[in-house]
Amino acid sequence: NSSNTPAPILNRFGSSSFRDYYNSNVRPCVVETYYNNHVNQTLEFVLSQKKKYFPLSKEEMSIWDCFHQLNNMIDESDPDTDLSQLDHALQTAEAIRADGCPRWMIIAGFVHDMGKILSSWGEPQWCTVGDTFPVGCKFSDKIEYHHFFVDNPDSQVPEYMTECGIYSPGCGLDSLHMSFGHDEYMYQVIKDYLPENSCWIVRYHSFYPWHKEGAYRHFMNQRDWEALAVVQSFNKYDLYSKTDVKPDWEKLKPFYTELVAEYFPDVLKW
Repeated sequence: NSSNTPAPILNRFGSSSFRDYYNSNVRPCVVETYYNNHVNQTLEFVLSQKKKYFPLSKEEMSIWDCFHQLNNMIDESDPDTDLSQLDHALQTAEAIRADGCPRWMIIAGFVHDMGKILSSWGEPQWCTVGDTFPVGCKFSDKIEYHHFFVDNPDSQVPEYMTECGIYSPGCGLDSLHMSFGHDEYMYQVIKDYLPENSCWIVRYHSFYPWHKEGAYRHFMNQRDWEALAVVQSFNKYDLYSKTDVKPDWEKLKPFYTELVAEYFPDVLKW
């Protein structure tokens, strides 16, 4: 009986295929963002960005100040939505909350993309958004648009292009230099305030070659297997909550005001 068939989940653009980067309807800016990302994310670049941002000396502001700054930012790497970052944060967190998940997961869902504030400080989107991957080792063919790496200068450095590159097997994901973007940056902002499970979500949710495609397993230590399970359980909320229905902020505001106050001080270093 066709009436018993569940309706497919559609993304913001009416497609039931999420993360379909090769669809003819994908916005040109998505492909361009990934090209620039894959060409420019070198080990040297990542180390320079860490030196620039990880002292967290750019600004001091609240979570709400940050959302206010983010509200006009549209992620140019995302083929599934063009909603604001606050809308996406609420959609993700509300989907988690609706399933009765713990508060540590709801808060992770709410803040997971806030590192995109980097774009308001003049950083181009290719070093703010998109899937992440380690630099200083061979670029996995599980990375979307893998063929673009041919133009990355690190592809010409033999030391970097072995399976482990500058790392050693089992060194742990936290020993890797990840491509610079909103995940690792936001992890630096929140790591002293959120539980470890929440931190794993914030830090690795864009590491799709790892948590979705099974790449880079040779770097994992025991803790990383726990992290993998947590990030995989989160992923469906990040992905499949991207619908056309805008959340009712006024209705949801009391819950999220209380949740943010439970975990964070009034002012954070960014």
